[in-house]
Amino acid sequence: MCHITQRSSTFSFPKIRSIFWRFHHTSATHWCSCSKTISDEKYQDPFQLGKKDLKNLYEDIKKELLVSAAELKEMCDYYFDGKGKAFRPMIVVLMARACNIHHNNSKEVQASQRSVAIIAEMIHTASLVHDDVIDDANSRRGKRTLNQIWGERKAVLAGDFILSAASVALARIGNTTIISVLTQVIEDLVRGEFLQLGSKENENERFAHYLEKTFKKTASLIANSCKAVSILGCPDPKVHEIAYQYGKNVGIAFQLIDDVLDFTSCADHLGKPTAADLKLGLATGPVLFACRQFPEMNAMIMRRFSKPGDVERARKYVLQSDGVQQTTYLAQRYCHAATREIRKLRPSPEREALVHLTEMVLTRDK
Repeated sequence: MCHITQRSSTFSFPKIRSIFWRFHHTSATHWCSCSKTISDEKYQDPFQLGKKDLKNLYEDIKKELLVSAAELKEMCDYYFDGKGKAFRPMIVVLMARACNIHHNNSKEVQASQRSVAIIAEMIHTASLVHDDVIDDANSRRGKRTLNQIWGERKAVLAGDFILSAASVALARIGNTTIISVLTQVIEDLVRGEFLQLGSKENENERFAHYLEKTFKKTASLIANSCKAVSILGCPDPKVHEIAYQYGKNVGIAFQLIDDVLDFTSCADHLGKPTAADLKLGLATGPVLFACRQFPEMNAMIMRRFSKPGDVERARKYVLQSDGVQQTTYLAQRYCHAATREIRKLRPSPEREALVHLTEMVLTRDK
């Protein structure tokens, strides 16, 4: 994991602290409290600021997915319905503007940078389609999954088609460095899925395994998309690393909060069933932290919550423990790291919007 580097803080549990040191390959630094991230500066609303660059985003994606087969078109249109928040494309266009302003005070997003935002959303959606097949999921974003409506085989093919269209759009950019950066995302997604299918018996290895899986399945896309637009907008490798580190830390925090919401949000609000990860046999952050207070959970983790009553008992233990709070605290730390990175760029409304975004990641409820 030589490409995952970050300064990590000391942590309340010695074993977990050593995991973070090994995982991120760096020494510890002091972190401020979460409340210190909120300053008196006037924050920009990321979604409002990115709105102009994301206009007609889903229409443009559908143009990339132009296909004569009516059923395949219907399946693609089903997910790209324009009702999502376009979280990833929004980060990408804001990062593009922030890097462009930092480099030469350019106020415009390049066409190739916007293409990266489109490609990021396509790769993300293709991964969701495939994940739903693997997980035999019934709902996504508050509606039935493709595999539930059209069946697993056709859903897999639809995911493949979206991914192939993203690859064509990527090749059209015509920059081999960008192609290399974004194809790393696809490799990470596959490796992350394999990591999720496995488990570790050793408690310390288990947490490192979880963080590595979280990076590959969620954060790599955001990190490498941010890096790609920074390369297109600025020649400075230091800026590329800032963009990458910001995306990586925000991405990990986003998934940590997602894992928290699996225990704290109701199914109707979340848009998918709660305790879904436990039902899939997955031990996420809240479970791994809860395991320290309830060691009897170790056996359940190793058998992937497969015995009758395991899911209900594990959920009860998590809610009785400080697992949710500790995972949220960990997400705060990653958001602090993201804020520290992005503040290295020249001040701009987009930079402040990216700072504000870290707060939104922590306070989201779905």
